[in-house]
Amino acid sequence: MGRRRKKTIHIPKKKLPKFFSCPRCGKETVKVEIFRDEGGQAVATCSSCGLKEEFTAKSAQGEVDVYCMLTDRVYANLKRTPTSKKEA
Repeated sequence: MGRRRKKTIHIPKKKLPKFFSCPRCGKETVKVEIFRDEGGQAVATCSSCGLKEEFTAKSAQGEVDVYCMLTDRVYANLKRTPTSKKEA
């Protein structure tokens, strides 16, 4: 008599999200589309606030990489007001 065979545990693979959170309005409505046949043009659009940016994506870049480029561009364009120091 032998031992009973162990049941193999299947670990589900995590999938990348289809929608990302918008850096402007904070809702999860940003969709990234990459058009590989048009020279790697990528468009990131927010259906809530109307944010739309176009990028050139390389062949190895995916939707997540284009989303990171979007957040970098939005946060770079934010003008931070200088904090006024209180004089004592």
